[in-house]
Amino acid sequence: MKQYLYEYFSSTSGGLSLTDVVINFIAAAIIAVLIFISYRISHAGTLYSRKFNVSLVMLVMVTTLVMNVIGNNIALSLGMVGALSIVRFRTAIKDPRDTAYIFWAIAVGICCGVSDYLIAGIGSFLIFMIMAIFGYARETERVLIIIRGASLAEGNISNTVDSMFKGKARVRVTNIDLENKQMETIYEVTSTQLEKAQSNGTVAERMQQLEGITGIDIVRQEDEVNQ
Repeated sequence: MKQYLYEYFSSTSGGLSLTDVVINFIAAAIIAVLIFISYRISHAGTLYSRKFNVSLVMLVMVTTLVMNVIGNNIALSLGMVGALSIVRFRTAIKDPRDTAYIFWAIAVGICCGVSDYLIAGIGSFLIFMIMAIFGYARETERVLIIIRGASLAEGNISNTVDSMFKGKARVRVTNIDLENKQMETIYEVTSTQLEKAQSNGTVAERMQQLEGITGIDIVRQEDEVNQ
């Protein structure tokens, strides 16, 4: 039985010709450029990381290389799986879409590595069109408005903020210092809500009209940091 399995694994190896290998890499490079363009468009702005985008192109080529090496050799494929299983990647994925792009790059590399250009081309074209339509989905930038003042002014602050943002401002934290009779309230709004509220005057200007206000901070929260 062992001899039979050994002969079977050894006989199921099919090497690729030089022409096949070159065509596989050319096809992989063309589709990798498509992935590069798609990622650049969908992640335009502070979310875009050129290094990660270049790594997607490299991932397509490396996967194609691995598939060319494996070919139809079952024994080699099993050994490759065992060798790669010891590798651990701990790179943080900051955008859930990045995971989809990684799988896209690996899938293209596998298809091109086995010379299945039709599936790679049609699949990549459809994914590219979907990302072109829905790829601009981003988190709305959040803004924190920190207001400090006398604790007696809490009611006036709340009424003014509700009036400015039409009740859409959400209270995140309220700190009250009973000893010094001071308070601090943090409101969360979106950047769009802030722009609409400031059409008739800034938040600072409106709050300065209230008695007991000692300080106002406006902090913009960005979920992604440009690399």
